[in-house]
Amino acid sequence: MKLLLVDDESRLTEALSYLLKKNGFVVDVAMDGKTGIDMACTGIYDIIILDRMLPYLDGISLLKEFRGLGYQTPVLFLTARDTPEDRAEGLNAGADDYLVKPFFNVELLARLHALARRNSKDIVDTILTVDDMTFDPQRSQVTKKGKVIHLTVKESQLLELLVRNQGQVVTKQRIIEKVWGYNSDALESTINIYIHYLRKKINISNLKTVRGVGYYLQKNIIGNNIKSLQEL
Repeated sequence: MKLLLVDDESRLTEALSYLLKKNGFVVDVAMDGKTGIDMACTGIYDIIILDRMLPYLDGISLLKEFRGLGYQTPVLFLTARDTPEDRAEGLNAGADDYLVKPFFNVELLARLHALARRNSKDIVDTILTVDDMTFDPQRSQVTKKGKVIHLTVKESQLLELLVRNQGQVVTKQRIIEKVWGYNSDALESTINIYIHYLRKKINISNLKTVRGVGYYLQKNIIGNNIKSLQEL
């Protein structure tokens, strides 16, 4: 899951990035409101964590502009502004949740997972069927012919991206943005290595390469147990 953190407190963003990445999120950081709105409008994020007090463009203004452009990405305000009026203003501006600093890590993670579940309610994302195997993205685990194969977080995120975009070419640039992050210095060669890892570990015969562009899974390998497929 890909997350944008918009906050100008460098110590907090470093600590939060570490926490979130440790718990399976792909995290990008914006240190001011103008950068934040530009990154948010790329449309590549599943959730946005937003501070209210930001340089150049405050969080309330950012969110109103973002919602005014039609974006529905879930937004969690994470801020020191804690009066009932502050909370009401944030929620009325279009926030989906509001958490006050200081906070407990376990509560932040729980709220993020709740937003993720709400945002993906039309997707059956527990078990996916791929070719002659089943894939559990939550556990980063594939089962094939009775054998359980464990994937790394990056391998699992890459496989899920390909599965949920079955039949469509996923470009290398999009893979980098979704799996490694908007500001990542990952190279195309890194993607090639992880594709190699997937092919070696689980032997997906229908994982195809479009040379110079990206990769895709042939449409006929997806089982009927996926209720609704959406682009990640």
